[in-house]
Amino acid sequence: MSDETYLDRLVDRDQLRSYLTDALGPADRLEVERVDAGHSNETLFVTWGGQDLVVRRPPPGKTADTAHDVLREHHVVDALQETAVPVPTTVLACDDHEVMGSDFYVMEKLEGDVIRTEEPSWLARPDARRQLSTELVDTLAAIHDVDYEAVGLGEFGYPEGFTQRQVDRWGEQFEWARETTADHRDLPALERITEWLQANVPEDHPETLVQGDYKLDNVMFAPADEAVAAGDDAAADARPEVIAVFDWELATLGDPFTDLGWMLSFWHDENDPDPPVEGLYPTLTAREGYLTRSELIERYEAQTGRPFDTPRFYTVLATYKMGALGEMFFRRYLEGNSDDPLYPKMEDGVPRLLEQATAIIDGEYDI
Repeated sequence: MSDETYLDRLVDRDQLRSYLTDALGPADRLEVERVDAGHSNETLFVTWGGQDLVVRRPPPGKTADTAHDVLREHHVVDALQETAVPVPTTVLACDDHEVMGSDFYVMEKLEGDVIRTEEPSWLARPDARRQLSTELVDTLAAIHDVDYEAVGLGEFGYPEGFTQRQVDRWGEQFEWARETTADHRDLPALERITEWLQANVPEDHPETLVQGDYKLDNVMFAPADEAVAAGDDAAADARPEVIAVFDWELATLGDPFTDLGWMLSFWHDENDPDPPVEGLYPTLTAREGYLTRSELIERYEAQTGRPFDTPRFYTVLATYKMGALGEMFFRRYLEGNSDDPLYPKMEDGVPRLLEQATAIIDGEYDI
């Protein structure tokens, strides 16, 4: 499927032009570009006259339950505008499917660095890597410290029993995906991991705002490369700063340790084996200067005052969740509802994720 054909499925330019004209006023320029970065909801860069905007919408085709509820995502980002949590400025939200064939929302575009598999030049220093690690975990602590009642998110979820529901939910997402994918290959480890999670759910947990997809490549850091290249010593020595947290589609009220376990599951330590899915799990955090997983845990505990006593459970749950998401991706690939190059990799990637979860259960993988 060509990029243009897939983009045409995501946006009707004439309808979008009409909508933006009514909502923001007329403009003589409309440009739309699909961002091939995330692997769930679709992100579009939209230029409207002199405004640079970002549109978030679900992928085309059938999706599972609330996994792509972009208006829910908009609700939490909008509520966090005046808090210590850095988020983009929201602009519009739309539930009229005549415009784009789905719900969508619009926010202002930010400029900065998103760290995926490569480092910008300002991260060449070990002290900058350590500062980035600290900033990342401190921002997570800030999310978990939000007074969700005060910002209007008191009805955003049901925190009691959240972790049990997470185990149940991701098991159900596996079942949804397996309606299609089971004909293509077996997942022999799935039953054992599901049973282990059910038997080891913590009896109680803290109750906070939960981001749902918090990891290094879902935050943006203030840009520094130009200043560094120009020889600006002050910029070169500046502390890395998170200016935005993205991808709030799974946000709710619940157990903050699920966020911490998710972030840790994507963090590569020096002696770790190769990641289960190439390109999805970066390895750059094994370089000199980055905090280790244990140091990230210590920092989080110091910032929040919450002891993280069951890292094995939460890391297994995170790996299981990624496996369920991967199986959903694989189903959408088989049904022709995405051109994301990650999705076909999940044919082999999900079995490897389940192998890693089994290794964590058996104590063969250090947290």
